[in-house]
Amino acid sequence: MRSVPLLALTLLSACERPVAEVDLIMPVLPIEQVIAEQVAELVAAESGLRINLIPPPDGSNSVLDALESGYGDIAFAPNNERHRDAITTIMPLYPSVLHIAAHKERPANTFDELLSGATVFAGPPDSIPRLVGEQLVDDMGFEPGTVTFVDDANTLVDVIILYVPIDRDRIRRDSRLTDWKLFSFGRPEDIGRGSTVDRAVLLNPRLRPFIIPQGTYGELTPEPVVTLAVDNLLVARADLEDTLAYDIFAEILRLRPALFSERPGLFQPLDEQISNSNWTFSLHPGALNFVQRDEPTLIERYSGVAEVLVTLLVGLVSGTFAVVRIYRIRRKNRIDKFYVEVIKLRDTVTSQSGEDARKAAIAAIKALKNRGFQLLVDEQLAADESFRIFIELTHDAIAEIEALSTDTSPA
Repeated sequence: MRSVPLLALTLLSACERPVAEVDLIMPVLPIEQVIAEQVAELVAAESGLRINLIPPPDGSNSVLDALESGYGDIAFAPNNERHRDAITTIMPLYPSVLHIAAHKERPANTFDELLSGATVFAGPPDSIPRLVGEQLVDDMGFEPGTVTFVDDANTLVDVIILYVPIDRDRIRRDSRLTDWKLFSFGRPEDIGRGSTVDRAVLLNPRLRPFIIPQGTYGELTPEPVVTLAVDNLLVARADLEDTLAYDIFAEILRLRPALFSERPGLFQPLDEQISNSNWTFSLHPGALNFVQRDEPTLIERYSGVAEVLVTLLVGLVSGTFAVVRIYRIRRKNRIDKFYVEVIKLRDTVTSQSGEDARKAAIAAIKALKNRGFQLLVDEQLAADESFRIFIELTHDAIAEIEALSTDTSPA
């Protein structure tokens, strides 16, 4: 009897779904670390997929360099990076917004004025905000040493440049930002009218204008802030198994409401045309399989068109038959009138009729026959059985009238 429970346990363990594991490289920013931890926790609790969080690479390698070299399977990356064949997109997660903060007393009529002679913190070296900040300084033509970047967030600085998700509570609680405000690239109504933001989007179409509403961060945002945003993507190595990419997309899509329930500002609906979106990295085949799982096949896609064409064809054929039938009826009605005229002419001649009357009737019948042939040539009468009957009727009528003439002639 003891073997029965043991056998049941063995069968149960054999039927358990195998757990697939992937390694997620931890992001550098604290809020992104929290999101990564939530993703791993939610996925592990409710699916057969396990996401292992591994430390970021050393300072000599960026996350994408590490991912490309085989360090980890998936990672977070903004959608404004340089394209790499070895990196693919799984799905967009949330928007990262460009936050540029400065002391209220610092002159900031223009971005050039804001950065001139400033000490700037834009994240650790090789981070996305740091690279963006350094690129902005280069594009503006500042002399070397005019703008100083520091690596430590606790260093006394004049300007902070960060690409981060909207994290209202964390920023409002940060006491270091007292007497600071966010820099705006203009007014909301300037968007679409050739503003600085429009130029940035033109030069990098993967960016998009973004408005942080007034009061979002309390005193940091006394007015609406016009800035830029970019999609933060979940990316993977191109050689990641298609089935794994499929499962990752499915699980995170299912868990998105729970993932962003405490941070609704991060939630954004997925574009239905996600496979056609403007991604820095090509969509992974496994993710594409999930996106297209409910799309109709070629036959199904065009079956509706085929049905319409068949319906139109049937209607056209039916209409053609109807027109032909009507045309035949009209021809039949014409030949019937000839029948009536021949019979009428034949019946007007009797044995009492004179020779002139008989000759006139015969001439009229011959004229009708000639008229019938002319209509036949003009295709207003059909060369069918009805016309043959008409010709025979004219011959019979003439023969009957001539016979009357013979019968009444003197012996």
